[in-house]
Amino acid sequence: MAHINVPEGVPGIRSLVMFRPETGQYLYELAEVLLRGESTLSPADRELIAAYVSYRNNCTFCYSSHAAAARCLYEDDALIVDEVLRDMTEAPISAKLKALLNIAGKVQILGKEVKQEDVDAAREQGATDREIHDAVLIAAAFSMFNRYVDGLASLTPTDPEAYAEMGKRMAKGYVLPQPQH
Repeated sequence: MAHINVPEGVPGIRSLVMFRPETGQYLYELAEVLLRGESTLSPADRELIAAYVSYRNNCTFCYSSHAAAARCLYEDDALIVDEVLRDMTEAPISAKLKALLNIAGKVQILGKEVKQEDVDAAREQGATDREIHDAVLIAAAFSMFNRYVDGLASLTPTDPEAYAEMGKRMAKGYVLPQPQH
């Protein structure tokens, strides 16, 4: 049960942005730009970064929903998501994505954990300044989203099928839910 009076039965961040749509709209716009906006990183890779950071933050709702979205976007390569969450260093992903996930993981701990050598390693694997920027911002934003969802104890479904349905919806983009009347 959420710590505040949010719409009943609405899971995760959706209930929180329905409670306060005037702030929620900006969170959804940020998620849309970061995860679906123009980028040289695929939407699947950006969802994976969001899921990875959320997993490290132990935010069940966010990592489950964003992992589900990443699985939908990766299509035939959906198992990559679980392999990254199990052990990013051994997962069958590009060295560039590993370097970006390494940076994102450090941001999840504390922004100052990212060192010049981490950025240099990402550049050596072909990451652009924009990709490095976006990996850092996705990690920072999702650390905030994770704390928002867990700090207000929003509804976190336990049925994996609920997340599969969310993933299908989220794979299409981020649209602010309408308040219930």
